[in-house]
Amino acid sequence: MNSNSDPLFNQYADMDFSEAKSVAQIPALAKLQAEQGGKSRITMRIDNETLAIFKARAEITGGSYQTLMNEALKQFAQGLTLATIVRETIRQELHHT
Repeated sequence: MNSNSDPLFNQYADMDFSEAKSVAQIPALAKLQAEQGGKSRITMRIDNETLAIFKARAEITGGSYQTLMNEALKQFAQGLTLATIVRETIRQELHHT
């Protein structure tokens, strides 16, 4: 399984970033990230099995496992379940016909 889901990885894989600065060290970039980012960097512990599932799904779909996890957390926080999503989808489809 490819551990990198970024499609641009190969294009930049050989570049030397050893002297690169973090965004926090460049005020203009830090400000831009704060204004545009809308995301926070956190550290959390995930069960290995759960992480493997998200990484496998990301590999299959060609996406990012972090994006999949974020979407799952967002749906959970909004109280959405698979059953709720299926019901709403069926209602929308029935309404269109």
